[in-house]
Amino acid sequence: MVFVCRFVSGQNKQLLYDFSEIPQSLLINPGTETDFQWYSGVPLLSGISFQAGSSGISVNDLFANDGIDFNDKVRDRLINGMSPKDDLSGTYQIELINIGYRGSETDNFYSFGIYNEGDAIGYWFKDYAKLGFEGNADNLNNRFNLGHLKTRGEILNVFHFGVTKEIDNKLTFGIRGKLYSGILDFTSTKNKGYFVTTEGQNNLLANTISADLELKSSGIITLDHVMDGDSSAGDMIKRGFFGGDLGLGVDLGFTYHLNEQTLITGSILDLGFLYHSNDVLSYSLRGNATVEGVEIILPDAINDPNADFWQDLVDEVEGLVPFEENRKSYLTFRPTKLYGSLRYNFGETVQSKGRLDCDCNVSGGKSNRAKYTNGVGGQLYVINRPRGPQAALSAFYQRCFGNIMAVKTTYTIDKYSYSNVGLGLNLQAGPINMYFMADNLLAYRNIAASNYASFQLGINIISWGKN
Repeated sequence: MVFVCRFVSGQNKQLLYDFSEIPQSLLINPGTETDFQWYSGVPLLSGISFQAGSSGISVNDLFANDGIDFNDKVRDRLINGMSPKDDLSGTYQIELINIGYRGSETDNFYSFGIYNEGDAIGYWFKDYAKLGFEGNADNLNNRFNLGHLKTRGEILNVFHFGVTKEIDNKLTFGIRGKLYSGILDFTSTKNKGYFVTTEGQNNLLANTISADLELKSSGIITLDHVMDGDSSAGDMIKRGFFGGDLGLGVDLGFTYHLNEQTLITGSILDLGFLYHSNDVLSYSLRGNATVEGVEIILPDAINDPNADFWQDLVDEVEGLVPFEENRKSYLTFRPTKLYGSLRYNFGETVQSKGRLDCDCNVSGGKSNRAKYTNGVGGQLYVINRPRGPQAALSAFYQRCFGNIMAVKTTYTIDKYSYSNVGLGLNLQAGPINMYFMADNLLAYRNIAASNYASFQLGINIISWGKN
C-alpha cells in the first residue's frame, strides 16, 4: 500500500468532458465537435492532471487532535471501520506532445501526441490488517480471508492518433488508436485462500493456511537498480519509448444532436491491453498446510540433542506452501472508462467569427447550427476496477462569456464524496488558450479531512484560420 501511495491519483474528468473549447476534451471523447483549424499544446504544459481519492478514511480521521487515543482510532476507524471494498485509487497524466489539425475536407479533424500516465488502486486488506493488529490468539476459528489482498498499478507512455469525422449535421464520430509502452506494472488481483487458528490435537493450537496468492510485476528490477545507483534514470525512460512492454488500445466516441438544442455524447476509452515480457518478476505462494508449532516427541528427541526443531518446522511449511519466483510473461488489460452525457443548450445565440463564441454547441464542419451561451445537463462516468465497476454521476452548468472566457461547474456523487463541487475555467487570449480545473472545492476548508482532491491545467496555441 505504501508503494501504491507514492504515485496514485483518481480517474473521473467530468469538468473536462464535453468542454469542447479545450483541445484536451478530444482525449476523453474523440467524437467531440471542434471548430479549430489547428492547435498545438505547449510541451509538458498542455495537459497536467492529478487526482487522489480514498473511500474509507482521511488523514484527519487518524491524526485530528480530538482527545481520542490513537490506538483506538486505528482499531475503530481503520481496522474495523473500513471494508475490503474501500480503496485508495486514481490516475495522473502529463502530456508530452498534443497536436491537432483540420484536413483539407473540413469534415475531418486529426489529432495525435504522446502522454505519460500512471494509474493505481489498492483495496483495504482488512483481514491482513486485523491479523497483524490483534494476532491470532484471541481469534480462534476465525478464518482470515487472504483474498482481501487486491491491488494493481501501472506507469506507461501512450502514443495516439485520432480522427474525428462529422458524418452529417447531427452526428459526429471519432476514433483514436493507441500504442502503449509500459514503464512499470504490478498486479495482484486474483488471490484466494484463508488462515485459521483452531484447537490442536498434539499441541494447544493448530494453524492452517490455504493459499493461492500471486504478485506479478514488470519494470521493478530496473527501478530497483536505478534507486540503488546501479543504473541511470535513462533506463526507466527508455522503457517508455518502446524499450519496455508493448500494447494496443482504441478509444471511440460520438456526439449526436437530438434537436436544435439537445444533444447526447458518449465515449469508451482504453479498450486495450499490454503484454509484459520485459523485466518481469513475479512471486507466488500456493499450497495447504496445518501445523501445531514445534513438536518435541520424547524420548526420540533425546537421541538427537543437536536437532533444530524450529528449522524442521520451517522446512515442513515451506515444502507444503512454497514461495516461488518466476519470470513468465503475462497480459493485463487497461482500466476501461465509459463516459456519457445529455445536454440542453439555451439562452442567447451568438455569431461565429472564424470560431464559435462558446463551446455550448460546436460545429466545425458542414452544419450551420445556432450557438448558445448556456448549457446544462448530466454526465455518467464508469471505470472498470478489480472489484467491479466504479461509477460517478454529475450535474453540470456551463456558461460562455463572449470570445474570451467559458466556465463550467459540476456537482458529482461517487464513492469518494457526496458533495463534490467542481469548477473549470477556460480563458482565450488571442491564440493562447489556458484552462484551470479543480474538484471537491468544499473540502479545501480542511484538506486533511477530505477523501478526494483533483486538479487539471494546461496551455495551448489555437488557430481558427481566416474569418
